[in-house]
Amino acid sequence: MTASRVVALGHYQPAKVLTNDDLAAMVDTNDEWIRSRVGIRTRRIAGPDEPVDELAAQAAGKALAGAGLTPDDIDLVLVATSTAIDRSPNMAARVAARLGMGGAPAVMDLNVVCSGFTHALATADHAIRAGSATRALVIGADKMTEITDWTDRTTCVLTGDGAGAAVVEACPDEAAGIGPVLWGSVPEMGHAVRIEGSPPVFAQEGQSVYRWTTSRLPALARKVCEKSGTSPEELAAVVLHQANLRIIEPLAAKIGAVNAVVAKDVVDSGNTSAGSIPMALSKLVERGEVPSGAPVLLFGFGGNLSYAGQVISCP
Repeated sequence: MTASRVVALGHYQPAKVLTNDDLAAMVDTNDEWIRSRVGIRTRRIAGPDEPVDELAAQAAGKALAGAGLTPDDIDLVLVATSTAIDRSPNMAARVAARLGMGGAPAVMDLNVVCSGFTHALATADHAIRAGSATRALVIGADKMTEITDWTDRTTCVLTGDGAGAAVVEACPDEAAGIGPVLWGSVPEMGHAVRIEGSPPVFAQEGQSVYRWTTSRLPALARKVCEKSGTSPEELAAVVLHQANLRIIEPLAAKIGAVNAVVAKDVVDSGNTSAGSIPMALSKLVERGEVPSGAPVLLFGFGGNLSYAGQVISCP
């Protein structure tokens, strides 16, 4: 068996910006209320001509360029999304087609909602270790505004659209790669975050999610570090699912990552579900805030009350 590593990242967001003041003209809310409760200032909104696979392909193209690879170098495409409206062809197949891929890549979607990217990253790692793939394109992409109830002020203030992507390839050094995943769920609380109905609409039980994340996740995140042989104090960055700044800040503090940069992309991007972790990580790397090779904790949580996390070496 061989290890795997993330070699390049990319992200993409639509051009249209929706501010808190814009939302205040739509529902009974205001900038101070939104910032005090979720910490969000702005979010990006995709138009009708920007489907999920377009967001995903844009991010993927940037990741491929950063890796110095062509689409034909990829033999596995994984897209984490919960906002694919059509059942077939799946988003991974559509992304492969948009990129002009040849070579018969395997194409799979994973719907694990907000923890989709960390689940997909672990799946790519396992495939490479097992020898069934050599290079993978792992994408988290969601168009959350398409499933948002714009009359519900408790949820419409949260959502945004975007995508992030990572190129993953085999490497000989376990310590320089993707660490062991810790994943699981709380099925009895699966109702706390929902995308249901026809057409589908996003809803959640915010207080239940807040209590669970702030009380249970610190211990799980520390266990991720333990599985990788990394102490929280050694982490250079912590990239949690960008759900709510009021969850991210206390959770990062409770993990004990005292020397780490904490990703807070939610402030400007809102909750982009599966897109949030790779997009936030890509921005940290692009700004030079995390040195190459440094340990980074990724931890996703959300729908199904599923969670998944791993420590990776920063590309």
